[in-house]
Amino acid sequence: MIGAYRIEAYVIASADGMLADVHGVQPASLHFAADQRQFEKGLDRADVVVNGRRSQEGDANATKRRRLVLTRQVASLAPDPDNPKARLWNPLGASLEAACAALGLKSGAVAVIGGPQVFTLFVKLGYDCFYLSRAVNVRLPGGLPVFSRERLGGDPDATLSAAGLRARPPVWLEDGLTLTDWVPAE
Repeated sequence: MIGAYRIEAYVIASADGMLADVHGVQPASLHFAADQRQFEKGLDRADVVVNGRRSQEGDANATKRRRLVLTRQVASLAPDPDNPKARLWNPLGASLEAACAALGLKSGAVAVIGGPQVFTLFVKLGYDCFYLSRAVNVRLPGGLPVFSRERLGGDPDATLSAAGLRARPPVWLEDGLTLTDWVPAE
């Protein structure tokens, strides 16, 4: 928890820990119906979605959700010119609590959906649950990792463990796809 906010992350990664290919594009090999359903249910429960400028969810409800878009293009907070339900947020200039307050929130569930810089920022702030889906038969050599390679080495399991989270037993969502909930170690 960060103040009165529960922080949850949602990501699908390849077996080698990549969320996109070498060109920064999520390939079709990472698209699974069961993962998409789990992702959309999580976002439907969230009070605010946090993503980077290049990350997006793309479903029909995307424009209906309150959103914080991480960017260095603003000093602290600014309206998003493309979405009246969103704010551009620079975490160096405003806290998560201030950013959520700009959207009218005093508490609630925060859904973090990436990319790597966003996932990395919240490792430092703290996760209440990190939902990591894995396409166990997909490898994306040289791809874009879940976490910043420069800061954390990129490997999601090692990064989450080092952040004090523990993995619950993985669940098979469908053929070739697992889901592991990472939660604070007790």
